[in-house]
Amino acid sequence: MSDTLTVALISDVFFENDAPSRLLARLQEAKSKGAALACLPEIPCNPWAPATRTPSDDDAEPPQGPRHTMMSKAAKEVGIGLIGGAIVKDPDTGVRRNTALVFTDSGECIAQYSKIHVPQEPGFWESSHYEPGIEAPKRIDGFPIPIGIQICSDNNRPQGAHLLAAQGVGAMFVPRSTCEGLYEKTWKHVWRANAIVGGMYVLSVNRPSPEQGIDIGGPSIVVAPDGEVILETRDPVAVVTLNKAALDHASTDYPAYLAVPSDIYAKAWSEIAPRGANA
Repeated sequence: MSDTLTVALISDVFFENDAPSRLLARLQEAKSKGAALACLPEIPCNPWAPATRTPSDDDAEPPQGPRHTMMSKAAKEVGIGLIGGAIVKDPDTGVRRNTALVFTDSGECIAQYSKIHVPQEPGFWESSHYEPGIEAPKRIDGFPIPIGIQICSDNNRPQGAHLLAAQGVGAMFVPRSTCEGLYEKTWKHVWRANAIVGGMYVLSVNRPSPEQGIDIGGPSIVVAPDGEVILETRDPVAVVTLNKAALDHASTDYPAYLAVPSDIYAKAWSEIAPRGANA
Protein backbone atom coordinates (compact mmCIF):
# COMPACT_ATOMS: atom_id res chain seq x y z
CA MET A 1 0.00 0.00 0.00
CA SER A 2 1.38 3.39 -1.00
CA ASP A 3 2.20 5.99 1.64
CA THR A 4 1.16 8.80 -0.70
CA LEU A 5 -1.81 9.86 -2.81
CA THR A 6 -1.31 12.25 -5.70
CA VAL A 7 -4.45 14.20 -6.53
CA ALA A 8 -5.52 16.74 -9.14
CA LEU A 9 -7.89 19.64 -8.56
CA ILE A 10 -9.59 20.46 -11.87
CA SER A 11 -11.13 23.94 -11.94
CA ASP A 12 -13.32 23.49 -14.99
CA VAL A 13 -16.95 22.68 -15.84
CA PHE A 14 -18.36 20.35 -18.45
CA PHE A 15 -21.85 21.02 -19.78
CA GLU A 16 -21.40 22.17 -23.39
CA ASN A 17 -21.66 19.86 -26.41
CA ASP A 18 -17.95 19.08 -26.19
CA ALA A 19 -18.16 18.14 -22.51
CA PRO A 20 -17.16 14.46 -22.87
CA SER A 21 -14.02 15.19 -24.90
CA ARG A 22 -13.01 18.14 -22.70
CA LEU A 23 -13.47 16.10 -19.52
CA LEU A 24 -11.41 13.31 -21.02
CA ALA A 25 -8.63 15.75 -21.93
CA ARG A 26 -8.55 17.26 -18.44
CA LEU A 27 -8.36 13.83 -16.81
CA GLN A 28 -5.62 12.76 -19.22
CA GLU A 29 -3.66 15.88 -18.27
CA ALA A 30 -4.13 15.07 -14.59
CA LYS A 31 -3.03 11.47 -15.11
CA SER A 32 0.04 12.59 -17.09
CA LYS A 33 1.06 14.71 -14.09
CA GLY A 34 0.93 11.68 -11.81
CA ALA A 35 -2.52 12.05 -10.28
CA ALA A 36 -4.36 8.91 -9.18
CA LEU A 37 -7.49 10.83 -8.15
CA ALA A 38 -9.05 13.98 -9.60
CA CYS A 39 -11.65 16.29 -8.06
CA LEU A 40 -14.04 18.48 -10.04
CA PRO A 41 -16.00 21.50 -8.72
CA GLU A 42 -19.56 21.46 -7.38
CA ILE A 43 -22.12 19.98 -9.84
CA PRO A 44 -19.46 20.25 -12.56
CA CYS A 45 -21.56 18.95 -15.46
CA ASN A 46 -24.29 21.58 -15.04
CA PRO A 47 -24.45 25.30 -15.71
CA TRP A 48 -24.76 27.18 -12.40
CA ALA A 49 -28.55 26.83 -12.36
CA PRO A 50 -28.98 28.37 -8.86
CA ALA A 51 -28.10 31.75 -10.37
CA THR A 52 -31.90 32.04 -10.69
CA ARG A 53 -34.81 30.75 -8.63
CA THR A 54 -36.23 28.76 -11.57
CA PRO A 55 -35.44 25.04 -11.71
CA SER A 56 -35.40 23.06 -14.94
CA ASP A 57 -36.14 19.39 -15.50
CA ASP A 58 -32.97 19.19 -17.61
CA ASP A 59 -30.78 20.13 -14.64
CA ALA A 60 -31.49 16.86 -12.81
CA GLU A 61 -31.10 13.22 -13.72
CA PRO A 62 -32.04 9.84 -12.26
CA PRO A 63 -29.40 7.66 -10.58
CA GLN A 64 -26.77 6.54 -13.11
CA GLY A 65 -28.01 9.22 -15.50
CA PRO A 66 -26.11 10.76 -18.43
CA ARG A 67 -23.76 12.95 -16.38
CA HIS A 68 -22.96 10.04 -14.07
CA THR A 69 -22.30 7.86 -17.12
CA MET A 70 -20.06 10.47 -18.77
CA MET A 71 -17.89 10.77 -15.65
CA SER A 72 -17.76 7.01 -15.13
CA LYS A 73 -16.68 6.37 -18.73
CA ALA A 74 -14.03 9.09 -18.60
CA ALA A 75 -12.55 7.79 -15.33
CA LYS A 76 -12.40 4.27 -16.72
CA GLU A 77 -10.91 5.29 -20.07
CA VAL A 78 -8.15 7.36 -18.45
CA GLY A 79 -7.66 5.03 -15.50
CA ILE A 80 -8.01 7.62 -12.76
CA GLY A 81 -10.22 8.00 -9.71
CA LEU A 82 -12.70 10.85 -9.96
CA ILE A 83 -14.82 12.97 -7.61
CA GLY A 84 -17.63 14.52 -9.63
CA GLY A 85 -21.28 15.22 -9.05
CA ALA A 86 -24.78 15.80 -10.38
CA ILE A 87 -28.25 16.89 -9.31
CA VAL A 88 -29.74 13.46 -8.74
CA LYS A 89 -33.51 12.99 -8.77
CA ASP A 90 -35.10 10.14 -6.82
CA PRO A 91 -37.28 8.27 -9.33
CA ASP A 92 -39.84 7.38 -6.66
CA THR A 93 -40.21 10.64 -4.74
CA GLY A 94 -39.02 13.20 -7.28
CA VAL A 95 -36.71 14.73 -4.66
CA ARG A 96 -33.61 16.34 -6.16
CA ARG A 97 -30.29 16.55 -4.31
CA ASN A 98 -26.88 18.04 -5.06
CA THR A 99 -24.83 14.85 -4.93
CA ALA A 100 -21.09 14.19 -5.10
CA LEU A 101 -20.15 10.95 -6.85
CA VAL A 102 -16.88 9.09 -6.27
CA PHE A 103 -15.56 6.81 -9.02
CA THR A 104 -12.61 4.43 -9.02
CA ASP A 105 -10.15 4.21 -11.89
CA SER A 106 -12.31 1.40 -13.31
CA GLY A 107 -15.33 3.72 -13.47
CA GLU A 108 -17.18 2.11 -10.55
CA CYS A 109 -19.13 4.52 -8.37
CA ILE A 110 -18.15 3.51 -4.83
CA ALA A 111 -19.70 6.35 -2.82
CA GLN A 112 -21.99 9.34 -2.96
CA TYR A 113 -22.82 12.19 -0.64
CA SER A 114 -25.57 14.80 -0.87
CA LYS A 115 -25.05 18.40 0.27
CA ILE A 116 -26.72 19.06 3.62
CA HIS A 117 -26.32 22.84 4.05
CA VAL A 118 -28.15 24.41 1.12
CA PRO A 119 -28.07 28.23 0.78
CA GLN A 120 -30.91 30.44 -0.47
CA GLU A 121 -29.71 33.91 -1.40
CA PRO A 122 -29.11 36.01 -4.53
CA GLY A 123 -27.02 34.06 -7.04
CA PHE A 124 -27.22 30.94 -4.89
CA TRP A 125 -30.94 30.10 -4.89
CA GLU A 126 -30.03 26.49 -4.22
CA SER A 127 -33.02 25.37 -2.17
CA SER A 128 -35.18 26.24 -5.18
CA HIS A 129 -33.29 23.55 -7.12
CA TYR A 130 -32.58 20.73 -4.67
CA GLU A 131 -33.30 19.62 -1.14
CA PRO A 132 -30.76 19.07 1.65
CA GLY A 133 -29.17 15.66 2.06
CA ILE A 134 -30.39 13.47 4.89
CA GLU A 135 -27.27 11.36 5.58
CA ALA A 136 -24.12 12.45 7.39
CA PRO A 137 -20.82 12.24 5.50
CA LYS A 138 -18.93 8.97 5.74
CA ARG A 139 -15.35 7.83 5.31
CA ILE A 140 -14.63 6.50 1.82
CA ASP A 141 -12.02 3.79 1.36
CA GLY A 142 -10.56 2.61 -1.95
CA PHE A 143 -7.58 4.97 -2.20
CA PRO A 144 -4.20 4.93 -0.38
CA ILE A 145 -5.53 7.59 2.03
CA PRO A 146 -9.14 7.46 3.31
CA ILE A 147 -11.13 10.38 1.94
CA GLY A 148 -14.32 12.24 2.76
CA ILE A 149 -16.55 14.73 0.97
CA GLN A 150 -18.16 18.01 2.00
CA ILE A 151 -19.84 20.18 -0.63
CA CYS A 152 -19.22 23.92 -0.50
CA SER A 153 -21.24 25.49 2.36
CA ASP A 154 -21.23 22.20 4.28
CA ASN A 155 -17.76 23.25 5.40
CA ASN A 156 -19.13 26.37 7.10
CA ARG A 157 -20.69 24.07 9.68
CA PRO A 158 -17.78 22.20 11.33
CA GLN A 159 -19.76 19.14 12.40
CA GLY A 160 -19.29 17.29 9.12
CA ALA A 161 -15.56 17.97 9.01
CA HIS A 162 -15.11 16.86 12.61
CA LEU A 163 -17.17 13.73 12.00
CA LEU A 164 -15.03 12.77 9.01
CA ALA A 165 -11.83 13.37 10.98
CA ALA A 166 -13.13 11.18 13.81
CA GLN A 167 -13.78 8.42 11.28
CA GLY A 168 -10.11 8.46 10.30
CA VAL A 169 -10.40 10.44 7.07
CA GLY A 170 -7.03 11.76 5.95
CA ALA A 171 -8.15 13.99 3.08
CA MET A 172 -11.40 15.95 2.98
CA PHE A 173 -12.40 17.18 -0.49
CA VAL A 174 -14.63 20.24 -0.82
CA PRO A 175 -16.01 20.80 -4.35
CA ARG A 176 -17.50 24.28 -4.38
CA SER A 177 -19.13 27.18 -6.19
CA THR A 178 -18.25 30.32 -4.24
CA CYS A 179 -17.90 34.07 -4.72
CA GLU A 180 -14.47 35.48 -5.35
CA GLY A 181 -14.97 38.09 -2.63
CA LEU A 182 -15.49 35.55 0.17
CA TYR A 183 -12.31 33.56 -0.44
CA GLU A 184 -9.98 35.48 1.87
CA LYS A 185 -12.70 36.73 4.23
CA THR A 186 -14.28 33.39 5.06
CA TRP A 187 -13.30 30.26 3.24
CA LYS A 188 -9.55 30.22 3.72
CA HIS A 189 -9.91 30.58 7.50
CA VAL A 190 -12.50 27.78 7.63
CA TRP A 191 -10.37 25.32 5.68
CA ARG A 192 -7.26 25.99 7.76
CA ALA A 193 -9.21 25.57 10.98
CA ASN A 194 -10.79 22.31 9.82
CA ALA A 195 -7.42 20.94 8.74
CA ILE A 196 -5.73 21.79 12.05
CA VAL A 197 -8.53 20.59 14.33
CA GLY A 198 -9.13 17.45 12.26
CA GLY A 199 -5.47 16.65 11.65
CA MET A 200 -6.23 16.03 7.97
CA TYR A 201 -5.67 17.50 4.53
CA VAL A 202 -8.41 19.81 3.23
CA LEU A 203 -8.66 20.27 -0.53
CA SER A 204 -11.10 22.51 -2.37
CA VAL A 205 -11.68 23.27 -6.04
CA ASN A 206 -14.02 26.00 -7.32
CA ARG A 207 -15.97 26.59 -10.48
CA PRO A 208 -13.57 28.73 -12.51
CA SER A 209 -15.34 31.94 -13.48
CA PRO A 210 -18.46 34.13 -13.25
CA GLU A 211 -21.69 32.64 -14.59
CA GLN A 212 -24.92 34.47 -15.39
CA GLY A 213 -23.62 37.59 -13.69
CA ILE A 214 -22.71 35.80 -10.45
CA ASP A 215 -19.20 36.52 -9.12
CA ILE A 216 -18.08 32.89 -8.98
CA GLY A 217 -14.34 32.30 -8.80
CA GLY A 218 -11.31 31.82 -6.61
CA PRO A 219 -8.29 29.55 -6.36
CA SER A 220 -8.00 25.85 -5.80
CA ILE A 221 -6.41 25.25 -2.42
CA VAL A 222 -4.81 22.45 -0.42
CA VAL A 223 -4.20 22.83 3.31
CA ALA A 224 -1.91 20.41 5.15
CA PRO A 225 -2.85 18.86 8.53
CA ASP A 226 -0.76 21.49 10.31
CA GLY A 227 -2.71 24.32 8.68
CA GLU A 228 -0.06 25.27 6.13
CA VAL A 229 -1.40 26.18 2.70
CA ILE A 230 0.67 23.95 0.41
CA LEU A 231 -1.13 24.75 -2.84
CA GLU A 232 -3.04 27.84 -3.92
CA THR A 233 -3.51 28.32 -7.63
CA ARG A 234 -5.86 29.31 -10.43
CA ASP A 235 -4.38 26.75 -12.82
CA PRO A 236 -7.15 24.64 -14.40
CA VAL A 237 -5.33 21.45 -13.42
CA ALA A 238 -3.27 21.52 -10.22
CA VAL A 239 -1.56 18.45 -8.77
CA VAL A 240 -0.32 17.79 -5.24
CA THR A 241 0.91 14.73 -3.36
CA LEU A 242 -0.54 13.91 0.06
CA ASN A 243 1.63 12.01 2.55
CA LYS A 244 0.57 9.62 5.29
CA ALA A 245 3.56 10.75 7.36
CA ALA A 246 2.01 14.21 7.78
CA LEU A 247 -1.23 12.58 8.94
CA ASP A 248 0.58 10.33 11.40
CA HIS A 249 2.40 13.30 12.90
CA ALA A 250 -0.79 15.37 13.17
CA SER A 251 -2.65 12.55 14.93
CA THR A 252 -0.21 12.67 17.85
CA ASP A 253 0.22 16.44 17.91
CA TYR A 254 -1.96 19.17 19.46
CA PRO A 255 -4.87 19.66 18.90
CA ALA A 256 -5.72 16.57 16.82
CA TYR A 257 -4.71 14.13 19.58
CA LEU A 258 -7.40 15.44 21.95
CA ALA A 259 -10.25 13.13 22.94
CA VAL A 260 -13.36 12.65 20.81
CA PRO A 261 -16.12 12.17 23.40
CA SER A 262 -18.74 11.24 20.84
CA ASP A 263 -21.15 9.95 23.47
CA ILE A 264 -21.27 13.31 25.25
CA TYR A 265 -21.75 15.25 22.03
CA ALA A 266 -24.34 12.81 20.69
CA LYS A 267 -26.44 13.22 23.84
CA ALA A 268 -26.21 17.00 23.75
CA TRP A 269 -27.11 17.20 20.05
CA SER A 270 -30.06 14.88 20.57
CA GLU A 271 -31.56 17.47 22.91
CA ILE A 272 -31.38 20.27 20.31
CA ALA A 273 -34.24 20.47 17.83
CA PRO A 274 -33.11 20.63 14.17
CA ARG A 275 -33.72 23.92 12.42
CA GLY A 276 -33.62 24.97 8.82
CA ALA A 277 -31.68 27.85 7.32
CA ASN A 278 -32.78 31.40 8.24
CA ALA A 279 -35.02 30.06 11.01
